Amino acid sequence: MSGAQAGLEIARTALAGSRAWLVGGAVRDRLLGRETADLDVVVDGDPERAARAVSRAAGGAACFSLSEDFGTWRVVAREHAWQCDIEPMRGEQIEQDLVLRDFTVNAIAEPLAGGPPVDPLGGMADLRARRLRMAAHSAFAEDPLRVLRLVRLALELELEPDAETLRSAAVHVQRLGGVSAERVFIELRRIIAAARVRAGLEMMHAIGATAVVLPELEALRGVAQSRFHHLDVYGHTLEVLDRTVELTTDGKAGASTGAAAAAGELWACIGARRNEVSALLAEPLADELTRGEALRWGALLHDAAKPLTRAIRPVDGRVTFIGHDVRGAQLARAVLERLHASERLRAHVAALVRHHLRLGFLVHEPKPLSRRSVFAYLRACTPVEVDVTLLSIADRLATRGDRAQEAVAAHLALAGEMLADALAWRAHGPPAPLLRGDELARELGIATGPRVGELLDELAAAQYAGELVTRADALAYLRLT
Repeated sequence: MSGAQAGLEIARTALAGSRAWLVGGAVRDRLLGRETADLDVVVDGDPERAARAVSRAAGGAACFSLSEDFGTWRVVAREHAWQCDIEPMRGEQIEQDLVLRDFTVNAIAEPLAGGPPVDPLGGMADLRARRLRMAAHSAFAEDPLRVLRLVRLALELELEPDAETLRSAAVHVQRLGGVSAERVFIELRRIIAAARVRAGLEMMHAIGATAVVLPELEALRGVAQSRFHHLDVYGHTLEVLDRTVELTTDGKAGASTGAAAAAGELWACIGARRNEVSALLAEPLADELTRGEALRWGALLHDAAKPLTRAIRPVDGRVTFIGHDVRGAQLARAVLERLHASERLRAHVAALVRHHLRLGFLVHEPKPLSRRSVFAYLRACTPVEVDVTLLSIADRLATRGDRAQEAVAAHLALAGEMLADALAWRAHGPPAPLLRGDELARELGIATGPRVGELLDELAAAQYAGELVTRADALAYLRLT
């Protein structure tokens, strides 16, 4: 028996004799054959009393008020991996409660005491038809966040919104601007984490939601690039996103021949390090996002400052975006700050944007790349040295204008080598320093300060390059410097 099934049986036992119903996503997911650990129960009575009864029946599971405004209580049985939200019934009958919900597929109830489902809006038929339909014409007016929830549910449940629901969402989309940033971010992060995120972004654009919640992304449309790009900045950004999605979906994101070829090149570049890369991207990072999901945010925002930095070079008419990496890092941080994301996610994504060009610059250095150059790259990019190397691969594969074949081959060859160094750096870190700062100052008879820091950096680079092995080597090197 799964955790959710156990939780449901406990709720049935605890609330026996009460008028109570399983509602919402738990019913919907059961009908779709999807596993869920989250239960939603409506009671005709006091939700606190019901929650405490469920808590006792679960052996003292955590029990607390979730919303004073709506009277919702939550019971969390962490050991058995389920939770149950209990809320009071709105209206005198369960049907009156259900018609106030967001979508028909979420407006189905199952009596805990047994009996046929209560389905006043035809939600079960909509599920069979794979249709997503608003529960009432007032649905989006009552809660504009449902505009984003429409997109998220369509992606996660593989449902198709009907035309009337899409039109209503578009009518109320501007009111999204008044929804709290925290609620917007919860929906956005799930949309961007979805396997079909590109379809979600296209739906968001079609109903006008992108312009309200991610105007920086909408601003990329129609921004033409140099002849080395085959798409405008928006199209390029979505292709980079496709490649990053493939890193966490085993190359299944792209359906076109070109996308499949790019996915093949991506995995060929990663090669034998595939398991290491997959494990790293699966690591939790922040805000309930993995590193792989955070990489998608880096892909979406890596060129966000191009509209701000676009210029045309007078000498040859070439389009340039000088400084878009630096300004883009600032912009990425501002976007995530506006969405009330954590500082860790802001810093992580800003670092991805700031350094996404760095590997491309190294392509033009003599090969094999010097160990000092590798050291400088890894040190500058830490702690996103692996992530940003992957982003640079995705970026390069989505840049297929003039001389693309030659440029892609050179970049991927270097990226494959750098990825090995980046993974080793992440696993083991840089070599332990041969001298501390105070030792260096004492041996050279100089005061501590910026010069000591410069010399320590020089020693670290030389040590990483294999030019120094022992403390004596370091001292001899310093005396010659």
